Amino acid sequence: MIKAFAKKIVPSYSYLYFVVVNLKTAWDNISKLGLFRQDFNKFKLTRGNGKERFVTEWKERVPYLSDNTAETPVDYHYIYHPAWAARIVAKINPVFHVDISSKLDFSTIVSAFIPVKFYDYRPANLSLKNLDSAKGDLMSLPFEDNSLFSVSCMHTVEHIGLGRYGDLIDYDGDLKAIKELIRVTQSGGNIIFVTPVGQPKIIFNAHRIYSYQQILEYFSACNLEEFSLITDNGEFITDANPEMVATQQYGCGCFWLKKK
Repeated sequence: MIKAFAKKIVPSYSYLYFVVVNLKTAWDNISKLGLFRQDFNKFKLTRGNGKERFVTEWKERVPYLSDNTAETPVDYHYIYHPAWAARIVAKINPVFHVDISSKLDFSTIVSAFIPVKFYDYRPANLSLKNLDSAKGDLMSLPFEDNSLFSVSCMHTVEHIGLGRYGDLIDYDGDLKAIKELIRVTQSGGNIIFVTPVGQPKIIFNAHRIYSYQQILEYFSACNLEEFSLITDNGEFITDANPEMVATQQYGCGCFWLKKK
């Protein structure tokens, strides 16, 4: 009885972790505010010959306090996988390419050299040549069977069914989404698929992590053309050894598949 009550009122370790991390970030930013004011005063004194080209007032300020870093911050998953996928699309050279809910930057850039049709449950309101955007539900894609030659779905399926984006809770939502990708791809057609890989688990409600063998099993209707890996330490490996996947906590698996 007491234990049950304690569980209700005491936050779990994961909650405490987020609280501590956010408090630390807030404290770090507060400690930088003094330096921010010093930089502002110094900046005002640097105008040449007393001529101020812009009105510089303390009330017009937005403190960016975390950008002064030794290196450009990199999210290796989201830098490498679109670059890898764009190169695969260039090899395929389709008449047009269909992307399902991947990072939007990928579609906007690829559309510079190949027409792209982007589908998402939340369509993107964009106006770019060679880029069309429409509503599409990964659980029920708006395409005929065996109708697409070049399809991508990257860093998306691992979220389906977890409710993170307002989608319905469904333990097998990811499998249903994969079946849809296979259904709409024609024989000999290409599927560019990216997802977290490592020791298989669910981090609710963030994402799933898959083993290499799981992905091959789920896409058994396809042949694997290429597997590349982004490792935990940010290394990008083309034609990676699949055995490396089991050593990753949160790797990024890049699969180029062809439907049989």
